[in-house]
Amino acid sequence: MTSPTVTPRADDGAGPDSPGLVRVDHLTKQFGSGPTGVRAVDDLSFEVRPGRVTGFLGPNGAGKTTTLRMLLGLVTPTSGTATIGGRTYGQIERPAHVVGAALEAASFHPGRTARDHLRVYAPQVGVPDARADEVLELVGLTGAARRRVGGFSLGMRQRLALATTLLGDPPVLLLDEPANGLDPEGIAWLRSFLRALAAQGRTVLVSSHVLSEVEQTVDDVVIIARGRLVHASSLPDLARLARSRVSVASPDGDRLAALVAQQGWAVESVERDGAGTVYELLDVETAPVGAAAFAAGVELHRLAGRDVGLEDLFLQLTAPPTTEAPDAPPYGAPPGGPVPPSGPTTKTEAAR
Repeated sequence: MTSPTVTPRADDGAGPDSPGLVRVDHLTKQFGSGPTGVRAVDDLSFEVRPGRVTGFLGPNGAGKTTTLRMLLGLVTPTSGTATIGGRTYGQIERPAHVVGAALEAASFHPGRTARDHLRVYAPQVGVPDARADEVLELVGLTGAARRRVGGFSLGMRQRLALATTLLGDPPVLLLDEPANGLDPEGIAWLRSFLRALAAQGRTVLVSSHVLSEVEQTVDDVVIIARGRLVHASSLPDLARLARSRVSVASPDGDRLAALVAQQGWAVESVERDGAGTVYELLDVETAPVGAAAFAAGVELHRLAGRDVGLEDLFLQLTAPPTTEAPDAPPYGAPPGGPVPPSGPTTKTEAAR
């Protein structure tokens, strides 16, 4: 299928005012107050940089949707800021030429053809009708341009939603669950499509509640749970964290505890078994743990590395806290809700 043919952008830098830089800074949203109030987003900070595909990940209800709504000016933050190119959405002139957004479940008039749907939006965006055929070609729907949308499969609707976001040729794309409804061939096409867009300088933020759905697509990950950041890094760094686990046990729990504290190792859990006190350590290898224990004279009855799959790590990072597990330091630091309908992100629509 056709790959996007977009002219590379001259300004692909990631300075504070870069048109493609998405920045969330100490963002908080509280709905209601008192015991019934809900803090949907809690002091959230991260950046999404041009030229990369970033996965915005978390369980359902984690705050992804509310964060996207604040980026698009549809929800007012309680505190903090959400900016695109150094400006809030309300400060952006011709916003459909700066940011394109698509909902997970896009709404289309079933009696309109795909081309007619795009031509309805083209004047609002300020582009000629011919742009409709260009974006249909980009998403592989040229052959279905004259078909009524009511007969489209879910995957075809997803492609049409992507075409709509591209009408204004925006440098920033915010996509909510874009792989939903696509068959394996469609997912492979989407992966190539998004990476081609990022390679040509666009900022691509893809939300999902399933890491395995996007791990072959994204360059970076931002993982949130209960409205708070739990991890932000490149995907390779997350993969290394998944591999860097050590189980260490000693009959002398006090001396082992002192060693763990002295070394500053991140602790996943502490328990007791036949080998004594068992620490499950994060982001560390067996060799330095063994060397430190030997130097400190701590007797070990177990020292074993273990691999954790990315999906298992994602589930651990986003799991609700338990009273049994000790507090652990945050997993990573920042690098640096529904979004509008699949039509262009115009100020008129944002005001609705």
